[in-house]
Amino acid sequence: MTAILEANGLVRRFTGGDGQPITVLDGAALAVEPGEFVAIVGASGAGKSTLLHLLGALDRPDAGAIRLEGVAFADLDAEALSELRNRRLGFVFQFHHLLRDFSAVENVMMPLLIGGRDDAEARTRATDALARVGLAGRADARVTVLSGGEQQRVALARALVTDPAVVLADEPTGNLDPPTAARMQALFAEPARRSGTAIVVVTHNASLAAQADRVLVLDGGVLRRVDAAELAVAE
Repeated sequence: MTAILEANGLVRRFTGGDGQPITVLDGAALAVEPGEFVAIVGASGAGKSTLLHLLGALDRPDAGAIRLEGVAFADLDAEALSELRNRRLGFVFQFHHLLRDFSAVENVMMPLLIGGRDDAEARTRATDALARVGLAGRADARVTVLSGGEQQRVALARALVTDPAVVLADEPTGNLDPPTAARMQALFAEPARRSGTAIVVVTHNASLAAQADRVLVLDGGVLRRVDAAELAVAE
C-alpha cells in the first residue's frame, strides 16, 4: 500500500540560550499508510511536538522532505499550504483551542466555512461529526459549559469534519482525568478503522499508544519502532 504521509531525512535545529545550535530532529523518517493508527512516544524534550508541527505543515524543516498524498510541502507556497492544512489535515491538541464564545457545532463548522462550504452544509456535516464522537445532544451547547472531556471530543469532531487524509494529535489525553482519558482513547482508534483516515498521535499515555497499529519512539532525533515490551521503557 502506498503511504499517504511520508517524511524523509527531517532535520530541525533551533538556537539555544547560549546562542549555540540545538539539533532536535536529525534525519527522522516516517511513512504512514491510509487508515493506519501510529503512536509516537519519547522523553519530554525529544522533539515529538516539533515533528508533529512539521508533519502538519505548521513549520518547515531545515532539511528533508514531507509529502502528503504525493504532494511535497516544499513545492507549495504559504497559501497552498494553508489550503492543504484546512482540507487534508486535522489537528487535535492537549488544550482544545476551541472558540469560547461559540457553540460546539459552530466550532466544528469552522473549518468547513473557512473552506468555502455554505452554512447549511457545514452545519449538517458538523452535527454528524459530533454524533460520531457521542455529542449529538450537546451540539448547541456553548463550549464553556462543556466538561474537559466533552471539549476534547468537540476538538476531535472538528478535526474529522473535513474528512482529512490524516489527523495529527499532540497529547490529546494529557489534560484529562484517567476515566475521561480512557473514553477518549477508544475514539482515536475509530476513525482509522471506519473511514480510512490515518491517525498520528504524540503521547505519553502508554494505554493510548498500545491501541495503535505501530508505536515509534523518537530518540536522538530519529524514529524507531518499539514493541509492547519496550513501550514502558520508551516512556
